Amino acid sequence: MTTSERKLTGWHALAIFGGCFAVIISVNLVLAYSAVSTFPGLEVKNSYVASQGFDERRAEQEALGWTVAARATGGLLILSITDAEGRPVQAGTLDAVLGRATHVQDDRTPDFAFDGKAYVARESLQPGNWNIRMKATALDGSLFEQRVVLHVDG
Repeated sequence: MTTSERKLTGWHALAIFGGCFAVIISVNLVLAYSAVSTFPGLEVKNSYVASQGFDERRAEQEALGWTVAARATGGLLILSITDAEGRPVQAGTLDAVLGRATHVQDDRTPDFAFDGKAYVARESLQPGNWNIRMKATALDGSLFEQRVVLHVDG
């Protein structure tokens, strides 16, 4: 019984080389499609229109002197808004969307209630980075918008 040795020919090397590149290119295409399809990357529909009143809105918001901080503890999400003197602020209205920075599938609207010191909502958050995109209206009608970054430890 004889065994024949198989030789690595140029065609074999080309097939291996081409196969490796095909796998790399396929994986890159899948990852690129996944990145583009899961995150729209849009903050506003028309940036030119949104920029027209930016300076006035910023000045109005800065005049309020509000500072916002968020923390998650014991199944509660706490959003603290304080004025320039450090006193708690109760806004006229508060709308907030809680979600991840990288995708929208975890987005939800917490049911915040003001407890005299801060806005509190029952939210169980997984570890990682979260964003709270809030819009509040002061009692004088001034609009306050801010993205609050919240890091939840594991």
